[in-house]
Amino acid sequence: MDADWRDKKLYPLLGIILLSVLLYLSYGDNLVSFPILSQPKLDFVSTNSTHFIIVNGGGAAAEENQSTFYINGWNSYWLLQESVWDGPSRLRVSRMLQRGAQLGLTVCRTWAFSDGDGPNALQTSPGVFNERAFKGLDYVIVEARKHGIRLILSLVNNLNNFGGKAQYVRWAQEAGINISSSTDSFFSNPMIKDYYKAYIKAILNRKNSLSGVKYSNEPAIFAWELMNEPRCESNSSAPILQAWISEMAAFVKSLDQKHLVTVGLEGFYGLNTTKAPEVNPGEWAASLGSDFIQNSAIENIDFASVHAYPDSWIPHPDLEAKTRFLSRWVDSHISDGDHVLKKPVLFTEVGSVVDVNNQGLADKDILLKTVYDKIYESAKNRQAGAGALIWQLLVEGVEEYGGDRFSFIAWDNPSTYKLILKQSCRLRSILKSSKNQTLNTKDSCSGQLP
Repeated sequence: MDADWRDKKLYPLLGIILLSVLLYLSYGDNLVSFPILSQPKLDFVSTNSTHFIIVNGGGAAAEENQSTFYINGWNSYWLLQESVWDGPSRLRVSRMLQRGAQLGLTVCRTWAFSDGDGPNALQTSPGVFNERAFKGLDYVIVEARKHGIRLILSLVNNLNNFGGKAQYVRWAQEAGINISSSTDSFFSNPMIKDYYKAYIKAILNRKNSLSGVKYSNEPAIFAWELMNEPRCESNSSAPILQAWISEMAAFVKSLDQKHLVTVGLEGFYGLNTTKAPEVNPGEWAASLGSDFIQNSAIENIDFASVHAYPDSWIPHPDLEAKTRFLSRWVDSHISDGDHVLKKPVLFTEVGSVVDVNNQGLADKDILLKTVYDKIYESAKNRQAGAGALIWQLLVEGVEEYGGDRFSFIAWDNPSTYKLILKQSCRLRSILKSSKNQTLNTKDSCSGQLP
């Protein structure tokens, strides 16, 4: 080796590398992030009547440029929480998205909220954000795109976990606003609605610190979800919830015309719906202020969302009764999508109990297969059932997020793993001529088709 080259170029280069390593080990995530120069190409998803479609190349929506998009997906609500801090936790997020892609899953639903004063909170007070947490969300989006996954990002929780609507009510009370302690105030109070709109605006206008892409221009975002499982404390608040959905969906669309919007409903039919007694899991379900038909029919809601939890909704009947209920539940909502709403119907949470030591796993597989078979038949017949997202998948090291007994590591449960993969493969087989229906499991689908 030439001594002059070694002294003038090699040693300085090694010094720069060593300095970079020392800086990273000392300061880690506090350093300025390096921008990503290129990302995998993705097209935005739209709707055409009762179907999701992808317009190839993002150009004119001529029929020959469109491909129908059926979804096999999953929930991992914890991705933001695990991405706030750099290091092993972010590697677990990347591993989850990579493994989802290996299963042929194409859409992941996760939280884009964490409201309150915790160390990992995204919004610490109205309109005030934790930049470290925001960079965590940036990371989730970039990693999803890297693995060909699209995200449904939920914007607030009905439940108290991670703040939820109750946190917004507390913020208003702390600001001196004279309001009821009922969380139904979230849907009606002008100040609280302004808090929520400011949050939406901050999210949609966020410029990703890693990619430089505004969230409103990011094709890896499949849809915005207004709220996870909206409910009212009093059924008399149902008209207020209806008005809130209409107002907030229109507000999102005023800022972002590229992405789909959904409500986040569980799918319960309201008191004035003739289907309520025969399809709902119980009388209680009609008294929560939500109504699947009315809420989903709002103009700026692009697709209907439905959840399915037979184990918790009807806990006492046997497996056969739960399966009958689930079949009727799925059939009813797909039919409504086709004949009433004229919109796609996506089952955004499908869950059943798995106890310690995998007790109940066989029942879980039967219930999951019931939903998967209904979606597959809907896809074959070009009906409104557009897909299902299992609740919820974990990877090793994030078991703390699995306390609801519905969460599991698919790779530790071979029967469920094969069931999920088979669904991905047979939906892919329906659309095998589509350039957009790509899987990272090309060889895994061998022998999986029905």
